[in-house]
Amino acid sequence: MTTAIRELSSLEEWKSEWDILSGEIKSFKQTKLAEYNDIMAQWQNAQANCSKVITLQKKKVEAFKDSLKRVSKFCNEDETIQGLYKNIEENEKQIQEMSKNLPVNIGLFLRCCLGDIDLSLYKRKLQYKNKYEKFKMIMTLISFFFSILNLLVFNHRFTDALFHAVLLWYYSSLTLQEHILLVNGSRIKNWWILHHYLSILLSGFLLIWPDGLIYEMYRNQFIYFSIYLSFVQFLQYNYQKRVLYRLRALGASRTMDVTVEGVDTKRSTGLGFIVPFLCVGYFLQFYNAFILYRLSRHPKCDLWQVPCCAVLFLVLGAGNLITLIYVIKQKAKVHLKST
Repeated sequence: MTTAIRELSSLEEWKSEWDILSGEIKSFKQTKLAEYNDIMAQWQNAQANCSKVITLQKKKVEAFKDSLKRVSKFCNEDETIQGLYKNIEENEKQIQEMSKNLPVNIGLFLRCCLGDIDLSLYKRKLQYKNKYEKFKMIMTLISFFFSILNLLVFNHRFTDALFHAVLLWYYSSLTLQEHILLVNGSRIKNWWILHHYLSILLSGFLLIWPDGLIYEMYRNQFIYFSIYLSFVQFLQYNYQKRVLYRLRALGASRTMDVTVEGVDTKRSTGLGFIVPFLCVGYFLQFYNAFILYRLSRHPKCDLWQVPCCAVLFLVLGAGNLITLIYVIKQKAKVHLKST
């Protein structure tokens, strides 16, 4: 009898507390959530209106620029014309700065992958960029240790395929993130985007390369290359992080600038340290292309993956080397001008 009374009392307490929680949920839905939905609707309307106004202002500025070109042909006041052009340029910069806080055209690639959605990061740009950099660093370390395990511990096509699948996922994810960063103001050279597209293809070809004599003849070469590549990428990451931090402190770099797999003209300070490591890496890419070409000529080779991988390594090595030479050339020009 006493136990039943206790259970009844506990049930009444439970119902009482549950009624309080139910009331809180209902009250929140009717007040705070409704207020939030109203604010979001106002924000979306304001965003749409601002986008329309800025689009209209862009068209008007372009119209004024075109009309000024026509007027300048019949006007001898060059100083006044130059002042007007400068004023137009300043207004274009203001419009561009305002556009950063509004939805932007995401491009064909992102539209195909994610649909027609708003990918503007607004106040979270720096947070997203830092996560991107952290993601690259973590995956570099994973690739390094995975390669060592495949070389010293594992010796099976399944673990190799797992490693290639990880690389395929990594480069695919990296390319997607870089397109989102581009939409939000990051400056990433076209070559590095193309570099990752080619790396996706290369990883995919290595993943579906059938096991056999030809694969075994190339396996250790690729693992050694992967270990060295991870080592160089680790050096590059730390080197470029320091350079970008210094450039941002001096106002010579944007907050959304990111690290890359090689070097570019914006962060070429102290190239003497990193260039020898890069040159060895690019030589290994050419060497991979040569080895794969030799394997494609092997009497027992009837695989299309072998010559395709050879071509991809050749293009990657050539593109990286041309980019490096261009950066060194630009660096030399700047040095000559300063002296």
